[in-house]
Amino acid sequence: MPKSWSGSRMDLHIDLDAAGGRRVGLQSALRKAIRQGRLAAGTLLPSTRGLAAELGLSRGTVTAAYDQLVAEGYLTTRPGSGTTVADMPPNTMPPESAAPAATGPRHDLRPGLPDVSTFPVRAWLAATRRVLADSRPEMFGAGDPQGRIELRTAVADYLGRTRGVITTPDRIVITSGYYQGLCLLSRVLAADGARTVAVEDPSHNLFRAVVQRAGLTTPALPVDAHGACVDALTQSIDAVLLTPSHQYPTGVPLHPGRRQAVCAWSRSSGGLVIEDDYDGEYRYDRQPVGALQGIAPDRTVYCGTASKTLGPALRLAWMALPPQLVNPIVEAKKQADLYTETLSQLVLADFITTHAYDRHIRAARLRYRRRRELLLEHAATVAGLTAHGVPAGLHTLLTVSSDWPPEQEILTVCAQHGLALRGLAELYVDPSARPAGLLVGFAAPPEHAYRAALNALFKTVLKLVSDLE
Repeated sequence: MPKSWSGSRMDLHIDLDAAGGRRVGLQSALRKAIRQGRLAAGTLLPSTRGLAAELGLSRGTVTAAYDQLVAEGYLTTRPGSGTTVADMPPNTMPPESAAPAATGPRHDLRPGLPDVSTFPVRAWLAATRRVLADSRPEMFGAGDPQGRIELRTAVADYLGRTRGVITTPDRIVITSGYYQGLCLLSRVLAADGARTVAVEDPSHNLFRAVVQRAGLTTPALPVDAHGACVDALTQSIDAVLLTPSHQYPTGVPLHPGRRQAVCAWSRSSGGLVIEDDYDGEYRYDRQPVGALQGIAPDRTVYCGTASKTLGPALRLAWMALPPQLVNPIVEAKKQADLYTETLSQLVLADFITTHAYDRHIRAARLRYRRRRELLLEHAATVAGLTAHGVPAGLHTLLTVSSDWPPEQEILTVCAQHGLALRGLAELYVDPSARPAGLLVGFAAPPEHAYRAALNALFKTVLKLVSDLE
């Protein structure tokens, strides 16, 4: 039967079958755990006295089992150092126990990823220390499904002064990323009788799929040089999902006239505007365009995230909601995962209120602006490449000439050279409007590797073009 012990220096779990004798059963259980890799080389085992007490065996039985496994080469023992798992030869473990080595692209130029090598470790550590120094017992208990009031207050203030969002802490809900927030919202809308959510075309197909999985249809909303063509919205559409500050993937902001038009549509039809402000902090030629939500706060759901500013691993995002949606979203959050991890919320709240967040974003703007300019300089040297979008965000769209190789061939060749980026055509719903293009993220590579990444990309692209001539 399975045995575990907790009084030893470490916790272990083995399947001890004493049918053939206790010593033999213990030997078999330990031998199996070592072969399967559950007891790794160098693992210190409990003392014979401690293990005997925990398993209800005699010390002599445990000593005999250890001695046998030492003789077989599974264990090693040194006076005063205890008994440890031996360093087994590579072919000792069965093939299925070996985990494949994690590999990634040599140069990550995918859109929407920040440079996580610049995560503000020292400032985050200082904020963590302040939070823990002032900790109260309730901080380590069950959390609030709506999110910690400290973070909701900090976010409401931050959004008001930097993005023009009109909200209060009681209208903020903290989620484990924008993905979860959109999942919750889609479910709530569907449960309330909504049937259609218009989505920009092109747009992020992952988020389009989120809306569809809730049972909602997603009519395509065309995009041109002025952003989403909101005049195509009808009275029968229940909501619209927009990226107004920096359309994904074309990189254009929603024209001021269209901002007013979509708010007028919302008021007249009762439709909801869902604003994905995924990288609204990053504008390089002027002050960032304010959020659409500030024009119609009672008809707009504003969604923001820390994944583009600090890093996706934090799993922290926020929604500024119209009053009537707060309770349904909080209830949906309870059903999804009850609440978002608490300590990170409190640290981020401190990070925002001490303005360390602002300082980090300002430094990132300078760094990303230089990177974008360098990308455009390289692109300008290649005939057939055209850059699109305003100076903003974490990526640039480069469309390619019609006489170039197919988009998928370009991506495949780039991948063979260790370059990860994304194509444009796959983001379109309408097959007749699928221009070939490359979405090049300029933020993810570490600073020391960025020039090498660009050189590798454009060397690969130029080789492809020259092979056509």
